[in-house]
Amino acid sequence: MSPIGRHSAETDRLREPTVWRVDLTLDEGGRRACLAILSEDERARAARFLRLEDRDRYAASHAALRRILGCTLGTDPALLRFRSGPAGKPELEAPWRDRLAFNLSHSGKIGLIGLSPTARIGVDVELMRSMPDCLSLARSHFARPETAALEALPATERLAAFYACWTRKEAFIKALGSGLSFALDRFVVTVPPKPPALVSIDGSPGAASAWTLQHLDLGAGHVGAVAIEAQGAACLLRSLSEGWASRQE
Repeated sequence: MSPIGRHSAETDRLREPTVWRVDLTLDEGGRRACLAILSEDERARAARFLRLEDRDRYAASHAALRRILGCTLGTDPALLRFRSGPAGKPELEAPWRDRLAFNLSHSGKIGLIGLSPTARIGVDVELMRSMPDCLSLARSHFARPETAALEALPATERLAAFYACWTRKEAFIKALGSGLSFALDRFVVTVPPKPPALVSIDGSPGAASAWTLQHLDLGAGHVGAVAIEAQGAACLLRSLSEGWASRQE
């Protein structure tokens, strides 16, 4: 059976943006299986983490990325090679280069892997924690309309709205692949209770209209978002089947 379970055939015929939700919790068998398909460089990076939880999060998220990409592209996940784009965003190396856009994010026990057959895609997930200074952070990094929207909310709704705004902005930045060179206050996203949308980029609503933002309902105290460079795009949310890490091809 495929490591991504009953959805493997649908993944092989990827025709629309898809985000996979991944449980990053590993037992000993899953840990060995994940490390086995990573590259030597990836295993070395995993080993540099001091905490087992951090090593598992890295190994599981990157192994899941390889398995999903391998199934989608019809190749052995261990053979996939990656390169860094101009701003450091990972890309597939030849012969798979330019065949598929992807992005990875993880926080807590959840990972997200976004795939798109054509358009650029970015995903972000955050484990919600208490953050009494969320307004201060917003004032320092967000665009003024976003901060004003957060300030207008009741205090009981502000933290969830802050995380929703944050993940929407991070997903867009990650889709661009521009890293820290694109400041968070150069573009505006909606803030709950408004539905997710990109409002403007460098003051231009027209540029923003080429993008779709979508909230991801992840449960377990996590919040997530996906950004796709396509107007009115629909994105599927799926999950790797239980026991994915230990399951063999």
